[in-house]
Amino acid sequence: MTVRLDIYTVPETLSPEASAPAGPDAPDARASLAVPAPLEAAHRRTRGVRSSAHTLGRAGLAVLRRPGLLLAVLFLLLVVAWALAPGVFASQDPITGVPTDRLQAPSAEHLFGTDHLGRDVYARVVHGSWLSLSATVIAVALGLSVGSLLGLLAGFLRGWVDDVVGRVVDVLLAVPSLLLSLAIITVLGFGTVKVAIAVGITTIAAFARVMRAEALRTSSTTYVEAARASGVRWYTVLRRHVLPNSAGPVVALTALELGSSVLAISALSFLGYGAAPPTPEWGALVSGGRDYLASAWWLTTLPGLVIVAVVLSANRISRSLEKDGEDR
Repeated sequence: MTVRLDIYTVPETLSPEASAPAGPDAPDARASLAVPAPLEAAHRRTRGVRSSAHTLGRAGLAVLRRPGLLLAVLFLLLVVAWALAPGVFASQDPITGVPTDRLQAPSAEHLFGTDHLGRDVYARVVHGSWLSLSATVIAVALGLSVGSLLGLLAGFLRGWVDDVVGRVVDVLLAVPSLLLSLAIITVLGFGTVKVAIAVGITTIAAFARVMRAEALRTSSTTYVEAARASGVRWYTVLRRHVLPNSAGPVVALTALELGSSVLAISALSFLGYGAAPPTPEWGALVSGGRDYLASAWWLTTLPGLVIVAVVLSANRISRSLEKDGEDR
């Protein structure tokens, strides 16, 4: 037995070809039903802003839940503020001292005491933060850019590129970083910028190794292989897929290298390869007070504690970034 159904339903959404009337003057049904482009773009921007705000809010809550991380971030922000506006935090002259105030112990008037020329040590530490931090930024930026590029190309292209980059990294790792920095400074000469370049060259190997490992891992994933099989150019795949998904551990390494570079630059400045006196620089401040350790301990101890605090703060942030990356 056959049953005939004469009742049928019409779908709520019709295609433009089926619903639009024929003829040259017929309106475009697709255009009438579509959302206006400016409004749709505004919606996308709103969603992007909300997503960014939500991400920042979650990051802020994560920092507040970790007192050690919060303290590290606040201290680094204070040091950056020292570098950007030293006159706000220390009104004393860091170059010219008062002879009657020489070798005074730390007090309310002189937080870090005074040196053998009557100069306020706290003012010299604050004003010297610009040179120390700028040299650190130059060194890390050099190592990050060159090392990440070499590691990215080696891990993605492989073959002879990987072999050449591997040999360069092996040479850099074969020599201790301090000795390599001294050798480079011998060629370049003295000065804060040249010290920063020397330290930056020694950090290239670390960035190259980490980026190469991440590029090898990412380039073997399904979506990267599908993109390459579909005919997308290799540098487009590298920029859109491999680099964004390999940057997590490199960001954590960047924070770690910030602390290591501060320590290395201060060590070279301590040896006299940095800025010439009387320019304040953290390593030079520690070096300048070593002749007064018995009578004026604060000349080396307090600037040295600032260096230690910066290194420990950078290491704490690096560990937090690495842990968050592993959790994700």
